[in-house]
Amino acid sequence: MTGQIVPSMPKPKCPQCGKPATPEALPFCSPRCQALDLNRWLSGAYVLPRPITPDDETEE
Repeated sequence: MTGQIVPSMPKPKCPQCGKPATPEALPFCSPRCQALDLNRWLSGAYVLPRPITPDDETEE
């Protein structure tokens, strides 16, 4: 691979604050952002748009 440039993958960003994600907390940057996301799920801020049906679970 001499002389070849290998493109690097873009570094993932935390979906909560936009900071670079850390390996320990992927896809988040910290345990704080992980907890914020979990709280939003548990409080109902994030919801699925409709109930999941058996058709949704089959692979095509």
